[in-house]
Amino acid sequence: MTSPSTPAPEATQELSLTDRLRQDIVAGNLVPHQRLIEADVAEAHGASRGEVRLALNELITEGFVERIPNRGARVRKVSLEEAIEITEVRGAVESLCARKAAEKVTDEQAGELRRIGAAMQEAVERGARDEYSNLNRKLHTLILEIADQQTAAQTIARLRGQAIRYHFQLSIRPDRPQVSLPQHQAIIEAICARDPQAAGAAMQAHLDSVTEAIASSRQG
Repeated sequence: MTSPSTPAPEATQELSLTDRLRQDIVAGNLVPHQRLIEADVAEAHGASRGEVRLALNELITEGFVERIPNRGARVRKVSLEEAIEITEVRGAVESLCARKAAEKVTDEQAGELRRIGAAMQEAVERGARDEYSNLNRKLHTLILEIADQQTAAQTIARLRGQAIRYHFQLSIRPDRPQVSLPQHQAIIEAICARDPQAAGAAMQAHLDSVTEAIASSRQG
């Protein structure tokens, strides 16, 4: 576990304090229920207590941090039920982005989407789960870039960050790439075909599958 006095290696002065703390939470450097003591955070990041307080308030609004009476702030633990709700909302927003991407995609971007899809196929065939997971993130990021919907992209980033623990647990299941690969291929082909309805439906089907898989962990 990394304490609030040890910033993540990727933290830079270009990032705001809120961004740096959010990054540490998403990366698992700050874990659920870990206390965020203002003085310690301020010393670790070279910030004032006032700046820390503002950053924590922003993260409370975003759902990453919570205040406990008489105990201060701590990293909020997202329940399984909440992770399911988050993924359902993410499905609706990402479906919108897939539709927009299908309307805006260029030939060059379509080529890049297909190259990622081919690399995902090869990763599955080789059993390279970490590589597949990285390509998965790359694909979703590229779709958001093509869609050029800044508000949606920011919303998705926050939703994904809050449920990251459950998504990571899902990503390391041995059978998950075989399930999600054809779903991603369907998304890619619909966007490249410039078919907004098919793209939105394919993305919704994929995130519905993620929701169902997370829900199934109740019995796991």
